[in-house]
Amino acid sequence: MNDLDLSIAIENILVARNLRNMQVAQAALQPGYYLRAASILRNIQGTVIIGTGFPVTDTFETDGPVGAIALYDALVALGAEPVFACGAPLAHCLQDDYAVIELLARNVDAARDEARTRLADLKPSAIVSIERPGLSDDNCYYNMRGEDISARSAYFDPYLELAECPTIAIGDGGNEIGMGNIRDAIATLDIKASATTCDELLVADVSNWGAYGIIALLARWAERDLLGDIDPLAILNYLSSHGSVDGVTRENTLTEDGLEAEEGQHIIRELRDVCGFTPN
Repeated sequence: MNDLDLSIAIENILVARNLRNMQVAQAALQPGYYLRAASILRNIQGTVIIGTGFPVTDTFETDGPVGAIALYDALVALGAEPVFACGAPLAHCLQDDYAVIELLARNVDAARDEARTRLADLKPSAIVSIERPGLSDDNCYYNMRGEDISARSAYFDPYLELAECPTIAIGDGGNEIGMGNIRDAIATLDIKASATTCDELLVADVSNWGAYGIIALLARWAERDLLGDIDPLAILNYLSSHGSVDGVTRENTLTEDGLEAEEGQHIIRELRDVCGFTPN
């Protein structure tokens, strides 16, 4: 199987359940989007900023950070220097174990100033957004229920807007950073869509799984089973101990978007199989 065919197979696996109508979003994207995104990260050197963390009540949801941690670890294994960008309380959860920059700005103008400073300092080689809320046309953030969550949301959009490096975004509903690329196509979905764009948009039924799709291609090229190193349940336990909640149920459980950890483990097995890695 060539790289494009593999990418298309990955793309189909990741929206097969169609939990939030991401097959509609997939139809608006040129096939091979996982290949194009992974190619940005192939053999990458230097800093890769990974923005994640979607606020739910006074904490953060499990969808986003699980995949972000998996991608962070894969990039470290491949020689890059990832750093998380997230707001509190997720930033405080991760800072003892990972490189983290905390998003502190509380309005768009301040966020742009913050992004300019951080981008000039870090000089990233790429930026990846995984399940970050994206600003709507009215400069507000909304959750899947249509509730305005701006007061609890850190601003990551300016990092992609002002970046001089390639940008990648992963989403699973339409209100995440990057979905501005296909706003017209998802206009019929029951969501207040994000207007923020990116260079390469990736969609998945659960955003964590989109990170696994990137890792699958990186693993194939490196001839190294990076997918086999991912333990979603262990990451969920880690996040839960720091107060995470499921974004759908809003409960502190070892689940993602209402799904048991086994669903994510099954996705990893599917990806390992399609990439030709022998399951454990």
